[in-house]
Amino acid sequence: MPNKLSRRSFIKAGLLTAGAAAVAGVPHARAAGAADVEWCTLLDLQKCVACGSCVEACREVNEEKFPQPEGPMPDMLPRNKVKIADWSSPEKQAVDDRLTPYNWLFIQQAFGEYNGEEFEINIPRRCMHCSNAPCSNLCPFGAAFTQSDGIVRIHPDVCMGGAKCKAVCPWNIPERQSGVGLHLDLLPQYAGNGVMYKCDRCYNRLQAGELPACIAVCPEDVQEIGPRQEIVAKAHALAEEMDGYIYGETENGGTNTIYVSPVPFDVLNKTIDRGPGLPHLAAVADSMASANNMALALAIAPVAGVAGALARFISLGNSKGGAKEGRHED
Repeated sequence: MPNKLSRRSFIKAGLLTAGAAAVAGVPHARAAGAADVEWCTLLDLQKCVACGSCVEACREVNEEKFPQPEGPMPDMLPRNKVKIADWSSPEKQAVDDRLTPYNWLFIQQAFGEYNGEEFEINIPRRCMHCSNAPCSNLCPFGAAFTQSDGIVRIHPDVCMGGAKCKAVCPWNIPERQSGVGLHLDLLPQYAGNGVMYKCDRCYNRLQAGELPACIAVCPEDVQEIGPRQEIVAKAHALAEEMDGYIYGETENGGTNTIYVSPVPFDVLNKTIDRGPGLPHLAAVADSMASANNMALALAIAPVAGVAGALARFISLGNSKGGAKEGRHED
């Protein structure tokens, strides 16, 4: 299939990433890696038929990373402000039509009329992996971080579930699962409230020279992955070819998820379902261009570095002493 990068091409290009090996407690900077390539994906929305293969593959290969809460949820205080977010029941884990802690990719559908013609556009939605991600810059504990290859991750052993990442994300992508995470070992009723989860771009597969699961299984070659500069150039060529439109190149200062559609994204945005776990497709200004956010990032950085290192130390101590079942280790 021509739009897929093979394992051999990854190795031959010398672009394998070593990713986040040493970064969990070092926020606000790209994690040191073996390569400086910024991986980006191109999604040709005229090809997606909503078969769901990508959703199923994502869930299958990432199942070992999903949260596994034990026992009853802690009674969070104050009760009127801190709410339990529990997706761990079999019924809720099976939800695949929105983003959840157990479903990091879903197909968003847009139906309508444009230029006198009816359209049906299917849109695989997940984390946008912003080039200058506000979640990575503004996480007070350093749990969210950006690898040198452009992949934005949340470390489950460091995250306190405070949801700052979700609050600053223009698309509100990360989702919380209560009853897991480091906060249970600290102040379970007051600190955080679980762990935040989202697409991690199958970083471990990329490190092994394999494609992200969603790309590997797609029967329609909807997605293509490569260095960002090349992907952006291909997106423009594709948009010109179909007389189409681009989303993700400049949104929030630029992302590593580039959509190309034959229908304008403001038109699509009016027709899609939006709400919790259902991100929008509206235009987004660069949130980190704000002087306030930049100042906050600078102020948070030293505190987050210490907090992240301390959290990692506690997490490693728990692991040596017999980590709780379900605590994910890289």
